[in-house]
Amino acid sequence: MNYETIAVSKEGMVGVITLNRPQAMNALSTTMVTELISALSGFEIDDGVRCLVIAGSERAFSAGADIKEMAEMTAVQMAMTGHFFPLWDKVGKYPKPIVGALSGFVLGGGLELAMSLDVLVASETTQFGQPEIDIGVIPGGGGTQRLTRAVGKYKAMEMVLTGKRIGAEEAKYLGLVSRVVPKEAYLDEAMKVAKEIASKSPVATRLAKMAVNKAFEMGLRDGIDFERELFYLLFASEDAKEGMKAFMEKRQADFKGK
Repeated sequence: MNYETIAVSKEGMVGVITLNRPQAMNALSTTMVTELISALSGFEIDDGVRCLVIAGSERAFSAGADIKEMAEMTAVQMAMTGHFFPLWDKVGKYPKPIVGALSGFVLGGGLELAMSLDVLVASETTQFGQPEIDIGVIPGGGGTQRLTRAVGKYKAMEMVLTGKRIGAEEAKYLGLVSRVVPKEAYLDEAMKVAKEIASKSPVATRLAKMAVNKAFEMGLRDGIDFERELFYLLFASEDAKEGMKAFMEKRQADFKGK
């Protein structure tokens, strides 16, 4: 498809979605949200894609929601359309692993989108923030919930109540991102991580992602029981048999996703 606000490509078993509204620092508009959902849906049913990368530009992953567009919406319109919420729902429940390639501004809805992903690689220039308080609202795409789980109550409270930004190294220290690299290497590093994930069993990576996500929704005992069910289930997969056989034969496993 021809997209207006994103670019879509494939590199081996990795699907790449690049936010592409440079004039607006990749602000999330209704069009961009619609196109992101479309691209994600396409990669979801593509068996040749085992992992995704979502990136922005060196200047901005996304500076947040398109305020000019959002300012015209009424409360009823917001509730009836869901605004950006279908995107959060799509990404939050996405079965394939997604790596975020972050640089520059990752603010507001941009940070909420990033926090919905699975592994975050950040440029050393990245700035993170939830500045919604500065325009008289609060995060609405899961920001208060995911940020608190990532960095703890008190840092999240400070960021949400003041709109204060943090840099990449502090974000890494707090556990908000997986790794920080020089700005010229962030996209290559994200692709490297995605290709490594894509080389594993797609059955196992899906269930592993599901199990880790459940850790934020269940108590420990229920979470362990859920993990154990998935562990047993994987023994019925051809990938598990191939992985163990390859290990014993000292060769690279050839996973088929079955």
